Amino acid sequence: MAYMSQVNEKKPVLWIVTEGMAGTENPCLGVAESLGLSPQIFRIDLRQPWRLLSPWVGCEQADTFMPPFPDSWPDILITSGRKALAASRYIKKQSKGKCFTVHIQDPRVRAPYVDMIAVPHHDKRRGNRVIVTDGTPSRLNPTFLSEAKKRWAPVFEPMPAPCIAVLLGGHSKTHDMTQQDIKNIAQVIGSLQAGVMITTSRRTRADHIAYLKSSLPKDTYIWTGDGENPYAGMLAWADYIFVTEDSVSMICDAGTTGKPVYVLPMTGGSQKFARFHAHMQHKGITRPWAGYLENWTYPPLDDAGRIAHEINRRLGLYVPARPH
Repeated sequence: MAYMSQVNEKKPVLWIVTEGMAGTENPCLGVAESLGLSPQIFRIDLRQPWRLLSPWVGCEQADTFMPPFPDSWPDILITSGRKALAASRYIKKQSKGKCFTVHIQDPRVRAPYVDMIAVPHHDKRRGNRVIVTDGTPSRLNPTFLSEAKKRWAPVFEPMPAPCIAVLLGGHSKTHDMTQQDIKNIAQVIGSLQAGVMITTSRRTRADHIAYLKSSLPKDTYIWTGDGENPYAGMLAWADYIFVTEDSVSMICDAGTTGKPVYVLPMTGGSQKFARFHAHMQHKGITRPWAGYLENWTYPPLDDAGRIAHEINRRLGLYVPARPH
């Protein structure tokens, strides 16, 4: 393949194309960082009719994309999200097939213009172009967490041991956090003789946050979106991590630490989530809360490193990637 010899002579040019949401961009960034490459990031929208009909309509043009792409093309393209599939097809064509295209998550269409598709274990897609990861690739790795621990030491080092991080989600397509759910979570947290750090998400209801503040000890640290995000610092300082069951990404982030992860139940669910939770338990990463703290270890998740390793293998690149 001519492309392989070309990219071995220089550092590959890497683009990331998404719709700009953190849930699609961060996994792509995790893979880029595992490759040791600094990507050019494009956060796109599409003009009609592509906005409505992508990726099925096809026939993308330069003015399909907002903002437009430059006229030079990358060696490697990483995409995630429905609209980014239109960009993958367009860039593959404009590069005359030389750009190696990678899509994170199942595109749910045939997508022959995508050279490699990375799907989590709980998705059913399989095939020669498919690499199966344990969960969602993350930007968190030992170096990232070590730096976060130093950065947040003034805030979290004084907390009593053990330190417990609680990651809260909320209402989604598959789950709901009812008043009874938040009461159950508060009861679990309140029973712990520990330093507690809580982070909420955009999906956490305001009245649920207010309930936690009123029912938990005053020294409980609760971050609700004001100021710098302490998320990585919490994971770095935690001895144990509790995560609500509605978030694959937060559970996978917690799994990069190698620390005990407890899953807090919520109302709702789906077969896909059931497969995900069964796999995380099978890997020894998560356990349901049984009323007492246990100590266990496991190989930390490194799905971003696994995807980067596979890109290297398929292209024959000499770009460092984290072991998986």
